[in-house]
Amino acid sequence: MTDMIGDRMMDNTAPDLSVTIAGVRFRNPVIAASGTFGYGQEYRELLDVSSLGGICTKGLTLHPRMGNTGQRLHETPAGLMNSIGLENPGIPAFLEKELPQLRELGPVVIANLSGSTVEEYTEGARLLAASAVDMIELNISCPNVKAGGMAFGLHPEAAASVVGPVRKVWTKPLMVKLSPNAPGLAAVAKACVEAGADALSLVNTFKAMAIDVYKRKPVFDNTSAGLSGPAIRPIALRMVWELWEAVPVPLVGMGGIAVAKDALEFLMAGAAAVQVGSATFAHPPAMTEIIQGIGDYMKQYGVSRLEELPIRQIRGISP
Repeated sequence: MTDMIGDRMMDNTAPDLSVTIAGVRFRNPVIAASGTFGYGQEYRELLDVSSLGGICTKGLTLHPRMGNTGQRLHETPAGLMNSIGLENPGIPAFLEKELPQLRELGPVVIANLSGSTVEEYTEGARLLAASAVDMIELNISCPNVKAGGMAFGLHPEAAASVVGPVRKVWTKPLMVKLSPNAPGLAAVAKACVEAGADALSLVNTFKAMAIDVYKRKPVFDNTSAGLSGPAIRPIALRMVWELWEAVPVPLVGMGGIAVAKDALEFLMAGAAAVQVGSATFAHPPAMTEIIQGIGDYMKQYGVSRLEELPIRQIRGISP
């Protein structure tokens, strides 16, 4: 039975929340963001992990890393700053100890790959290629130690210099995670696609800092840190909107998404899926509630598939 409410439609048919990105099918568009969900096991007692569309692992590097010293997290009025430093056990240990349990959870498995040299990225991708990982999310916000510490993702040439070699050893879908700190984000995005990226995720954290006024020194040992949370959402949304017309590959949006309305904004701006990060810390069931909320909205407004949500497709709005 169908009921009309103004120009809205109530339909008992369940909407299809599935989405296919670069040939990989996700049961819904909600993915746990890297660095905020561990390897999935930590949240099993707090939410139904199997209901998620995908899980993006904590950042992985070829060799183990201890992470940064000093304070690592700092809350702001509308977000969270972090300076974790890619603490992880290294890819070989991940493949042996973490991946088997992660695969059993059910969602798509995305390995977030980081490195300080092109060689580290490439060797890491080669090891992952022989595993059951479904997709790589290439984190190009890491400093290129051979180029004086400048992040790979800040300039098109540097981004392509790591995406290209990884593409050669990684035959499965490759997603590249973009830094919002790039002076020309569209140019970086295009360079990544030309070098072989099948999809792009955006955005990573914004470079920020905080000062302890009582100690009269920066809060973080590294002075600057990454800002995430609600404060960055409108900027991240604008970046997704602009890139939707600039590149021909699927986009995965993130940045301050905490409730279904936030996720719907990104989906309407052109994102094929979304990642949820900081919100999970404050409210662990956030992602399952977002999935439910997206489905409820689609049912209420007569939207049967996610592909119908981008507003420039259904309204002909110019970028």
